[in-house]
Amino acid sequence: MTTTTPQRGSAPTTTRQGSALAASALDLTKTYGRGEAAVTALDGVSVGIEARRFTAIMGPSGSGKSTLMHLLAGLDTPTSGRVHLAEHELSSLSDGQLTRLRRESVGFVFQAFNLLPTLTARQNLRLPLDLAGRDVDAAWERTVVDALGLTERLDHRPGELSGGQQQRVALARALVTRPAVIFADEPTGALDSTTGAEVLALLRRSVDEWGQTVVMVTHDPGAAAVADRVLMLADGQIAGELDHPDADAVLVALRDLGRA
Repeated sequence: MTTTTPQRGSAPTTTRQGSALAASALDLTKTYGRGEAAVTALDGVSVGIEARRFTAIMGPSGSGKSTLMHLLAGLDTPTSGRVHLAEHELSSLSDGQLTRLRRESVGFVFQAFNLLPTLTARQNLRLPLDLAGRDVDAAWERTVVDALGLTERLDHRPGELSGGQQQRVALARALVTRPAVIFADEPTGALDSTTGAEVLALLRRSVDEWGQTVVMVTHDPGAAAVADRVLMLADGQIAGELDHPDADAVLVALRDLGRA
């Protein structure tokens, strides 16, 4: 495990010198509440998310991992510090500009799928394009649909699909806009182990074959082992990272955090 202890105000860290960044945080702090009730979820975090790589974020409950992902994705605003996404500093954007950036540059995959029940699978996966007023790239959509095994299910509504198929639709929706980053929040949490492994393999394929950038929050060491890099958080700070770990190495790192 490589310990990362960035200095406040320093440039975001990466594991490889000269790597391009798809997103980054500088001296990021997030506090909820005020006075004696204040809780610091993130405390001066600086980190770089390398483009075309799969990064997993792990840590004990309350470590700040979901908060970090939400801030990097522009779903929440920091108390202090800066976030860059797709070459934009998020604090400099208006609400409208931030909404457009999320539509165009961010793909989301959540544990709960978040599909609209009245729409077909095809309509759900095209929804980000419809909201952005963008035309469908038919060739790219066909590539994604074929790769995810959805060709025969496009006219079905979510209620007619299995959990695994619904998550595949959610992944297709994230990919169809060709985003700068896909953020996945516990994407296998509602799936059985076999289906979860299939979804992880598809996320891995999106990086290896399509040059996608994936950031995934997970509590599962086996899921994290699919990533190129695992960031470990504890008490709102980066506690270390692992490069191309196996599940056992991730589990040991989590145990070490629990004893720290």
